[in-house]
Amino acid sequence: MKEKIPFVLKPAAQDYLWGGTKLNDDFNLGIDINPFAEAWVCSTHPDGPSTLEDGRPLTEILREHPEYLGTHPLETMGGKPELPILIKLIDAKQDLSVQVHPDDEYAFANENGSLGKTEMWYVLDAKPGAKLVYGFSHDVTEAQVRRGIETGKIEKHLNHVEIFKNDLFYIEAGTVHAIGAGALIAEIQESSNLTYRFYDYNRVDKDGNKRPLHIDKALKVASLKASSKPRQPMRVLKYENGRASELLTRCKYFQVERWLLNTEGRQMPGFRAEENSFHALLVTDGCGVLYGDDFSINFFKGDCIFIPASSENMKLHGKAQILNVSC
Repeated sequence: MKEKIPFVLKPAAQDYLWGGTKLNDDFNLGIDINPFAEAWVCSTHPDGPSTLEDGRPLTEILREHPEYLGTHPLETMGGKPELPILIKLIDAKQDLSVQVHPDDEYAFANENGSLGKTEMWYVLDAKPGAKLVYGFSHDVTEAQVRRGIETGKIEKHLNHVEIFKNDLFYIEAGTVHAIGAGALIAEIQESSNLTYRFYDYNRVDKDGNKRPLHIDKALKVASLKASSKPRQPMRVLKYENGRASELLTRCKYFQVERWLLNTEGRQMPGFRAEENSFHALLVTDGCGVLYGDDFSINFFKGDCIFIPASSENMKLHGKAQILNVSC
């Protein structure tokens, strides 16, 4: 691999029982798995590392070239050549479990030094009436939660929020939540696979077994206070030649911009990754070309391009929607 040249990643696939077929149908990922619930498109997590097109795991590339991460991710990970974030595409054909994630402090102390999990959801598509769960609709006690789980009536305590294409949600660690059936989501999160399930609708897996619940752990990390139903933030597009952009989320874990690329007017926007962080460009619609002095990369809907830190100046050409993720 030539120094500092971007590369396309191939996702790891997860076959959780609530998944569907949209990740192949809509994104043409060509992965032989059914159900296809999640594509981990940019990951060094051991439960699902992304790979290069030649089959080498991203983990191996970053061990050889830790400078690709940039100064901030390396500092965040204590010098370990690993991504502090994980980027997913999620197809919820059925409801996901009602769940919660721990914060960094709890995860580090109780889950073998793991990161916690704060995440952001960007809704790529939603069937009419699709909803998500975001926290409790009123203050609850542990006893109320346990009773709600035992009786199957936990949902009466939860905030249910109807969702629409292009909606944005920020889910802090400790927030009880669930993605509902009919949602197609891009998720940017800390690099963690810790999920504590409160409730899973008494479903069984392909072997007839109920998935485990983690009620005691969940109650230790969950906020039991009422959560206001999330409102969509003010969205402001900034225009330049060939590209409109908006900031979706900036927090201590990641920054996400949405780009609307359209170079029909022949003016191609420039881009480079600074020394502080790599960038991951997730193409959620359309297609185009990313090119520099010595390379060109054709990209299509569903591709994720890894841009090493301190990259050269590049240009973008095409018509596409792209989520630009950095740390």
